[in-house]
Amino acid sequence: MYAVIQDRNRQYRAQPGDKLTLDRSEAAVGATLDLPVLLVADGAAVKVGAPFVAGAKATVKVLSHTEGDKIVVGKYKRRKHMTNRRKGFRAAQTVVEVTAINA
Repeated sequence: MYAVIQDRNRQYRAQPGDKLTLDRSEAAVGATLDLPVLLVADGAAVKVGAPFVAGAKATVKVLSHTEGDKIVVGKYKRRKHMTNRRKGFRAAQTVVEVTAINA
């Protein structure tokens, strides 16, 4: 059994026991969240919502708050001494574990 769940504007394929990396959430570590379900598949039976499956929810537990890999952004303009202008960015993320999918 798996489901496609939505967190804000992103969709994730999830099964019970999976660990997902989401955008940073304000929930405390150890808290549980209920996320809406867009699709539920159990073998050959597939339920597709419009936009959400009625009565279905995915329960996730917040494991930790982390930062993503560093992305380095640089500019280059010839003969303008801009080759050393570099900036880094690390996205704030939340790691969650899918505990149950109720469909």
